[in-house]
Amino acid sequence: MALAGRTTEPMEKIPDPKELEKELSDYLTKKYGSRIKVLAPHYVAKPEIDGEGQGKGARLGQIKFDLKPEELEAYLHEYVIKQDLAKSVLATKVCTHFNRIRHSLELGRDPEPGVGSIKNNIILIGPTGVGKTYLVKLIAKKIGVPFIKGDATKFSETGYVGADVEDLVRDLVYAAGDDLELAQYGIIYIDEIDKIASSGHAWGGPDVSRTGVQRALLKPMEETEVDLKVAHDPVSQIQAIEHYRRTGKKDKRTLNTRHILFIVSGAFNGLDKMVKERLSKQEIGFRGEMSSRELDRTFLKHVTAEDLIKYGFESEFVGRLPVIAVLEELTADDLYGILQNPNNPIITSKKRDFGAYGIDISFETEALKMLAAQAAVEKTGARGLVSVIERVLIQFEKRLPSTQVRHVVVTPELVAHPEAELERLLANPEDPERLARFSQAAVKERESLKDSIRRREPELLSRYHLPLTETRVELLASRYHHWDCDLKTAMEDLARLHDQVSLFAEKFLDNHGIELHFEPDAVDAILQQAVARDISALAVCQEMAHDLEYALKLVRDRTSQDQFILTREALCDLDAYLNRVIREHYQTSLFRE
Repeated sequence: MALAGRTTEPMEKIPDPKELEKELSDYLTKKYGSRIKVLAPHYVAKPEIDGEGQGKGARLGQIKFDLKPEELEAYLHEYVIKQDLAKSVLATKVCTHFNRIRHSLELGRDPEPGVGSIKNNIILIGPTGVGKTYLVKLIAKKIGVPFIKGDATKFSETGYVGADVEDLVRDLVYAAGDDLELAQYGIIYIDEIDKIASSGHAWGGPDVSRTGVQRALLKPMEETEVDLKVAHDPVSQIQAIEHYRRTGKKDKRTLNTRHILFIVSGAFNGLDKMVKERLSKQEIGFRGEMSSRELDRTFLKHVTAEDLIKYGFESEFVGRLPVIAVLEELTADDLYGILQNPNNPIITSKKRDFGAYGIDISFETEALKMLAAQAAVEKTGARGLVSVIERVLIQFEKRLPSTQVRHVVVTPELVAHPEAELERLLANPEDPERLARFSQAAVKERESLKDSIRRREPELLSRYHLPLTETRVELLASRYHHWDCDLKTAMEDLARLHDQVSLFAEKFLDNHGIELHFEPDAVDAILQQAVARDISALAVCQEMAHDLEYALKLVRDRTSQDQFILTREALCDLDAYLNRVIREHYQTSLFRE
């Protein structure tokens, strides 16, 4: 007899938890995007017991809290052309921000800013394409903190801006791999900040939506607790439900913004005229006449908080940004300097584009100057370089992969007449003159790269304890070219190989009681083998360990010598080296007798 209200049909099989999780995740991903997924109970971390998991985040040690301003400034010089004043201001104030945190931590207390303390938030002023975003990204990468970029125009398009502003902090937590300890020391960069200036000076009344965005940013830029669980985020809601199911308690997950550094930027069109007008009123006589002849953009270096308030920012908002750095417009010479810099991503990216098809491309000096001159006309800074290079080379990139051409040299003729030069190249790809010009341009590029490496020797010594030799300069240049990496990565790789030689010497001493000292040329020989064979330096050392062990023990038994200095010649001809050591030992003994 069936119970009332119950069906007599057999029940369907209850789905497996993993299958159910996958179905729910697929649904949420389609609705909310790829960052949304279900956290099933068997994947959720267990409740923390006795403070386990508390304390500093596992990745907190990667932050360079003790970086000095001059170190950071020198690093920026290697990547960014011009902007010396802005680089100096940024390096100084960013390093001071993190060293203040370090100092408090060393005193054994949380780095509280204190009542009335002012955070070194920064405002960058400069035209498009001068490197504002690039500078901030480089700084975050060098110091080792999470970094996110937001666009101020996004906030002005919404009616309720508070939640959107706090989303910047939530995105920072996501960029930090959900490590709250790491995220609290991150950098939030907001571009197009000039777009939220009130247009009251132009339209006769304040723009409520824009001033609303400014006010919404006040608390995060100073200090506030941001709730990381919000109603419109299904992941945070599922996490909260699961936490309540396991513990019976509500979990309030927040992040304090007191140590998050805010950097904002914008072009601030028209601000230069306001500054010029203010200075003109202050000056009289000949000085006022001379100032009026200066280019308007040069007045921005005199910008003050008063000018920013007049431009349309509330005084409280300007007060949260005490540091002002002005970036200069780039000239044709500056753009040429960018193209010449081996660390610039523009030429490197184009080499990678052609390299993906097995084509090597090099640029003559005069061609780079012509490209820079064309880009300067567009008045879009470094972005103009990308546009100009794409216009010149787009047909080459389209047609050459279908041919047997494997070498391209960008000459002044090619920049001036790309279509005609492309047809000439296809008609005679093995033209000896063109191939010779390619080789000459490639040699000049390599020499420029090596000069850049030599300039970074202080960094190599201080950071990696790696002195430079000409062999190591060549190895770094080769690694940069053939492994498709930047100089920093190449340096890290070579430093790791260098350390492996020291590690081998330490292990050899522990195992055999024999102390080895490798001369620089011997280390270079090991590094060359490791790079050429794409193996570790430790593997190279281990291959010769057996012969070294047998031979050096034999010498030690005859001479009682337990310390040996190994040169490149010793590694290349071990027998001759051992004979020389024994001979010198007996000669010294006879002399003493």
